[in-house]
Parts: sequence; C-alpha cells; structure tokens
Amino acid sequence: MPHDLPLTIGACLPVPRLAGFRDWLCERDRDLEIQTFHSPHVLDSDWRPLAEQAVRDLDGHNGRRGIHGPFWGISIASNDPMIQDVVRHRMMQGLDVCAALGAVQMVIHSPFTPWDYNHDILPDSAVATKAEAHAHDTLLPVVKRAEDQGVTLVIENISDKHPGRRVHLADSFGSEAVRVSVDTGHAQLAHGSLGAPPVDHYITAAGDKLAHVHLQDADGYGDRHWGIGRGNICWHGVFEAIAALDARPHLVLELLNHDHIRESVAWLEERGLAQ
Repeated sequence: MPHDLPLTIGACLPVPRLAGFRDWLCERDRDLEIQTFHSPHVLDSDWRPLAEQAVRDLDGHNGRRGIHGPFWGISIASNDPMIQDVVRHRMMQGLDVCAALGAVQMVIHSPFTPWDYNHDILPDSAVATKAEAHAHDTLLPVVKRAEDQGVTLVIENISDKHPGRRVHLADSFGSEAVRVSVDTGHAQLAHGSLGAPPVDHYITAAGDKLAHVHLQDADGYGDRHWGIGRGNICWHGVFEAIAALDARPHLVLELLNHDHIRESVAWLEERGLAQ
C-alpha cells in the first residue's frame, strides 16, 4: 500500500566512513549501500579483511544492507562470449561480498544508451530484444545464485533515456531477484540533456519493480552527486511518486561529499519529505 511521508532514508558509504556514520545509521536502522567492493582492484585482492571491518563497524545496525556491484568497463549485455565470462565472474565476486557482509541487494548498471533509444525506442524492439538476450546469456547463472542467496540485483539507470526499458529487462528474467534502481541524478541528466522525461516519471515507470533509489541532486548537465537542494530536481514530485508505490525501495543518498549527508536529510526533513 502507499506510504506516508516523510520516508526514512539512508546513505551510500565506503568502508572507511562506516564507523563515523554508525550512530546515524543505527538511530533509525537506515538503509545502507557499501561502496567499496565495486573496484576491480579490491575484488582481485584479499578483500575479506575490509568486509570484516565493515561488519565490526556496523555492529548494532539492523537496517537493510546492500553493495554497489562491479561496473567499471563492463556491460551486462555484451554480445562477446569472452566479455560475458568476465562480467559473470565479476558479478559472482560481488555476490561473494554480499554473503560476507550480510547484504541483500547489489546494484548493477543498465546497458541501455541514447543510441539504443534513438534507433529503436519500443520495449520489444530489435535493439532491446538483442540486449535482453545477451543479458540473459551473461546473467542467468548469477540470477540463480542471487535467488539462492537471497540477494536482489537492481538495474540502475545510467544513460537511459527510456524510463521503462530497464523494467522490461528486469521482467524478462521472471525472477524476484532482478528488479530496478533509479538514480535521480542520472535521470535528471537524461531529462536536461537528452530530452528524457523528468525524474518522477522514472520512479513511476519502475512501479512495483522499484527496489532501490540513489538520491542525489544535479543540474541536468552532469552527474553531480550534489547534496539535496543544491541542484534543480523537483524533490516533492520524486518523494510523492515513491510514496505512491506499494514497493518499499532502499532509499540511499549517493553524494560526492559525505559531509553533506546530514544537511541533505535536514533539507528534506524541513519539507516533510524524508527523515
């Protein structure tokens, strides 16, 4: 059923910042996304001491926990079998990290681009169908393991001009372990620079597939990751769209400057949108 405002929000943080935000995270058992284990250099090293540190630093936190999965230089919809092997390996490494952290969600990146949109915009188009097939070739074993592990893969909009194409892709797996993420700053960039719909349309298009939201402010020109209120996103529309859904997505501030997390919450709290 729809939710009342204000909504409780959390944050994206790297392992070294967890201890400093522990009390804030624990006060409302806020959602948390740990952003350290998407780096190939971390994944290919002995990352377990970092994971153990994270678990220690989060002692007492009972909020929902996720990670940002690997994304640098890879696509979940490559048509190259060798690249598919690499992507599958990286995603399995991400699920290893989830198991170590007790994380129930992993963010992965959408493969769709403005080129796709401009050449074939229908959800069942040739471009979308090929991307869907390649994503299945790559991810089906990952999805099966995610199901067994109790982890949800959430597909985040990156350069997506079409708000619903990722939703169609997520649906195509026929699994509750694949759902959708909305990054508000990416959506604002697509709206301001590519002529895409406004941010709240991305929320509404995701519907009950929405499992995760990156909250960041932007100006429609770049991927700013500013504190809330520093850009030009219509936040009333965004939070009202989230509250109207039956879904209960992880809501996390993804800011370039972590010192702006508390001021962003205060800005939203003053307007009755979040706490």
